[in-house]
Amino acid sequence: MSEEKTYPMTAEGRDKLQIELEDLIANQRPEITKRIQVARSYGDLSENSEYQSAKDEQAFVEGRIQTLKNMIDNAEIIDSNATAKDEVSLGKTVTFKELPDEEPETYAIVGSVEADPLAGKISNESPMANALIGKKVGETVAVPLPNGISIDVEIINVTK
Repeated sequence: MSEEKTYPMTAEGRDKLQIELEDLIANQRPEITKRIQVARSYGDLSENSEYQSAKDEQAFVEGRIQTLKNMIDNAEIIDSNATAKDEVSLGKTVTFKELPDEEPETYAIVGSVEADPLAGKISNESPMANALIGKKVGETVAVPLPNGISIDVEIINVTK
């Protein structure tokens, strides 16, 4: 028997997934069902692009519902209080700067489900977060890059 994959995330991230799931079930699923019924009334389904489009969308929504249910059921809620106040971990925000003299950057470290680099949230599975997790303020960390070299960063601040 295979083990279910767990999805590390913050409580906020789980709540967002729950809201998306509820919207898909309560709003989008019934809307697509109505579109399919209207498209069926047009007659021949083999050449009915509205029908095919609605069926494709229905398949996507049903797949997303199953994915969200699985992620929520197997969510591992991160407790950022379980680590030292100045230690980088999931659920915390870290500020660091690339050495020798780059500008500081700040990111929240979240599970891969919540990752959104443009919003300042990086996955715990990313090379940067992976290198920083477990380190403390003031430490210099070598972060491996995909091209085989590494960069040194200094941890400036860690907050919840």
